[in-house]
Amino acid sequence: MRTLSSRLWAAALSIACVLAGSCTRSGQPKTLDIALVTKALDSEWWQRVKAGAEDEAKANPGVRLVVLAPEREVNVDQQVSILEDQITNRVAALAVAPTGAAEVIPVLDRARGAGIPVVIFDTDVNWPSKVSYVGSDNRRAGRLGGEYIIKLLSGKGKVAVIRGILGVLTHEDRLAGFQEALREAPGIENVAVQPANSERALGMSVMENLLTRYPDLRAVFATNDQMALGAVEAIAARNLTGKIAVVGVDATREAVRAVEAGRLSGDVAMHPEALGQSAVEAALKAARGEPVAKRIDTGEELVTKQNAAQFLK
Repeated sequence: MRTLSSRLWAAALSIACVLAGSCTRSGQPKTLDIALVTKALDSEWWQRVKAGAEDEAKANPGVRLVVLAPEREVNVDQQVSILEDQITNRVAALAVAPTGAAEVIPVLDRARGAGIPVVIFDTDVNWPSKVSYVGSDNRRAGRLGGEYIIKLLSGKGKVAVIRGILGVLTHEDRLAGFQEALREAPGIENVAVQPANSERALGMSVMENLLTRYPDLRAVFATNDQMALGAVEAIAARNLTGKIAVVGVDATREAVRAVEAGRLSGDVAMHPEALGQSAVEAALKAARGEPVAKRIDTGEELVTKQNAAQFLK
């Protein structure tokens, strides 16, 4: 039988828990509903982000995580509807990778008005009410890709860019970083920048057109791996593998295996599991009223044939 002092101590802890807002009046931990809304779930990259988020949720008892996304990254209206539903559900916090800033910010304002803290991850937006931005430095990633292409071409030749959705800051920053690198190599000519909406089939189609228009093209920078892998397929179809360098961003396992095999010249790793884990961790802290850093950098790293194996562990 517990002593009077132990019962009093337990009662004091229970009262403190309730006053802190982290427990029910019965002293049981509250269930915190967290919604993580990505741009899509149709690729290995986003599935790995989801896995990292789910691992973080499992490590925190009393947390109920839902991971939601539109069918495709271009379906901005669908993402807006998903966010509206989660606001109606009064989740404890939102972690959002915005597909389009202009369309998404008004619904984020609604979340703020409802008292729901919002963490932005993967793609930053100019919205001062965000609790935190979680992600890599996309401009630095683009610069890494550009510097590696300069090295592969010994500073001379024609290059092209296959980029993601116009206006999405992730791809704008990766492109800007790439172009910054090229300004230091006057012998490199950037002959084209073509959108392929982060989609593999469209990346392949765009690459086919580039090969027709620029038969002397020597390298391509793609601002994500789906487009890079599509470009690799188009190059292989013309028996040009090894003659045109392709560098992507994300370092999905399929892309890293392509680097190992020599089909993809290089990649920039963006650590999706860490992204998902850190986004949920920040959202949980915000939901509990704990301090959260305004920026959480998940890092980036160049992947080459020499170090590719370590990214497949």
